[in-house]
Amino acid sequence: MGNTDVRVRGLAARAGGWSARHRWAAVGIWVLFVVLAMGLGSAAGRVDVDESDQLKGETHTAARIIDDAGIEQPAGETVLIQSKDGAAKATSGEFRAAVTDVVKAVGATGKVVNVTSPYDTRTISRDGRSALVQFDMRGDADTAADRVEPVLKAVAGVQKDHGSLRIEEIGGASMKKQYDDAFGNDFQQAEYSAVPVALGILLIAFGALVAALLPVGLAITAIMATMGLMGLVSHVQPMSDTANSVMLLVGMAVGVDYCLFYLRREREERDAGRDPGTALRIAAATSGRAVIVSGVTVCVAMAGMLFTGLATFEAMGLASLMVVAVAMVGSVTVLPALLSLLGHRVEKGRIPFLGRRRRRQGAPAESRFWTAVLRGVLARPVISVVVAAGALLAVAAPALGMKTQQLTLDQEFGDTLPIVQTYNRINDAFPGGSEPAQVIVKAKDINAPEVRRALADFKQQAISSGASRGPVDIKVHEAQNVALVSVPLVGGSDMDQAVKSLGKLRDEVRPVTLGKVEGLDAPVTGQVAGNKDFNDQLLGSVVPVFAFVVVFAFLLMLLSFRSLTVAITSILLNLLSVGAAYGILVAVFQHGWGASLVGAEGVGAVVTWLPLFLFVILFGLSMDYHVFVVSRIREARMRGRTTKEAIQHGVVTTAGVVTSAAVIMVAVFAIFGTLSMQSMKQMGVGLAAAVLIDATIIRGVLLPAVMALLGERNWYLPKWLHRLPDLTHDESPEPVAAPPVRGEGERLSV
Repeated sequence: MGNTDVRVRGLAARAGGWSARHRWAAVGIWVLFVVLAMGLGSAAGRVDVDESDQLKGETHTAARIIDDAGIEQPAGETVLIQSKDGAAKATSGEFRAAVTDVVKAVGATGKVVNVTSPYDTRTISRDGRSALVQFDMRGDADTAADRVEPVLKAVAGVQKDHGSLRIEEIGGASMKKQYDDAFGNDFQQAEYSAVPVALGILLIAFGALVAALLPVGLAITAIMATMGLMGLVSHVQPMSDTANSVMLLVGMAVGVDYCLFYLRREREERDAGRDPGTALRIAAATSGRAVIVSGVTVCVAMAGMLFTGLATFEAMGLASLMVVAVAMVGSVTVLPALLSLLGHRVEKGRIPFLGRRRRRQGAPAESRFWTAVLRGVLARPVISVVVAAGALLAVAAPALGMKTQQLTLDQEFGDTLPIVQTYNRINDAFPGGSEPAQVIVKAKDINAPEVRRALADFKQQAISSGASRGPVDIKVHEAQNVALVSVPLVGGSDMDQAVKSLGKLRDEVRPVTLGKVEGLDAPVTGQVAGNKDFNDQLLGSVVPVFAFVVVFAFLLMLLSFRSLTVAITSILLNLLSVGAAYGILVAVFQHGWGASLVGAEGVGAVVTWLPLFLFVILFGLSMDYHVFVVSRIREARMRGRTTKEAIQHGVVTTAGVVTSAAVIMVAVFAIFGTLSMQSMKQMGVGLAAAVLIDATIIRGVLLPAVMALLGERNWYLPKWLHRLPDLTHDESPEPVAAPPVRGEGERLSV
């Protein structure tokens, strides 16, 4: 090939080349896209997941019956009146006076309706020392937390007048109010902290303000554009606040990583003596391609959430997929344009004490630490594989006994919220009363004699079967031919026991009572039922999600590197890092080993949704590093180095960027590990630990050791697979000792 013949083949190289030639147009198109996405999304508004669409099965059926009947279910509140020392009983004068005062006080606020006395509803505990005043909040249940403050103050006022009694309020509105007051700003603080943390790490990595601002700026604009797109897409697939938080988390992580990969490679080529134009073309064809391969892999992994059938997971998967796609497009289009515009000015704003030492021209950007590590790994690859793999398998071992469940209120918040203590007291005095099962009975004629008999039989057998200790409450809506049956479950906050009681209701009591009436629907819902249905549906989706993600990731690796060996080892190494993350979660949050270090004592389980969520997220994100490192190894091998030399070169020259990217991800994820909610803490710790393991033990030890053992078999592709599309690229030549003449180059492709 002639010295002046520069041919560019492939999407990333062509996109980078066009953006560099039409830099103002590329920047303008990106800005216009972000502004339009935000404007259209704001105008369209966001549609959130409806409670009735959260799950399939009985919970979904029950919610649909309520919605179709037009029955408004207000936010219910309960005031617990309880003897502190056990001396006063509900029959005493003082106790009766307290009940009367509570009924009058909450009624006087004008914010409540349907106030009932425990003497009328018989909501008095068996020992006679606890009673419940119950009422509903006026207005929409979704906004009741905004109106509950006067009621809480009224109850607190009664408490002051009756010091010997415990008078406490709990309910959907008061719980949300206390939760918002305590943790409402936690998420915002975590999300806002991610930006300065990432910027600080990038300043250390690059030593220049402009270079550090580029990845953060592009990540933020990608997130802004995606927020607008979420508004538009939500009219087809409803979104949620959880999806928004996950999108911000993933968007910051991959947005910064992709730009970091690209920018580091362009810098490296200029340090090697290339002119800015040639350095940019090489970065586009190499790191740009790695970004596309990685981005598509992450998108495929996120798409796995769409197979769960759970509306919340589908929203998280789609939101994450969109932000990764937007960040990927921005990294291979507007970033080259900005680098072309800035040129050497990308070094502006240098931080003196962080200024990196200028390498001699042509010297590779190698890490001394990883050079020393690699020397030992490549000298003894068998020992390295045995030790590293053995250590990770040992870390993963606790995952074999993983217990998953939806965390109860006391597990989620511990003693950090006063309302948790109220929740536990009510469960002790009225087992199952704080989270009763709800049977939604829909009949052709709710007043028909056979329906009335079936309801009476159900009420009687719910107690006689041992599923409930009562009282079973029935509210009939004659106009809609619907009855709402509230059944306190034996077990209360003991989720395992409560699920067994739910099973008795569904499988034993209902078939022989309500089930005998032709044309009658009686789905059982409620907090316990919703948790069980969620768990069942989630467990049923594990196999298809795992299969989808693994198979498509394997195919992408096969097509991207045209190596069966690389594709197989990629999957195995990723599964090993995910397994290690599972083991850490179980060890810390289930067994309590070192739990006090992260404030997670007494949880005893992993939240149900986390294992599948972690698998999808980690399998996608770990491909960032894997594709980047293996691309450099293959690049060196294609330039004529031996496999061992290529491994050494590929790992040590990418160590800096992989370390910087991993530190950013670990720091961002660790912020979520500081939140008070145990489920968010588990997510943050799990993600941070997995990324740290992936960027060090997996990429720095296991990957090079395994590739060293395989040797030339790393590039094995059976003849019958040679017809597969060629998505590889011809790599850049060795760095030159002096800046090349403009126009010199090599064939670059992607």
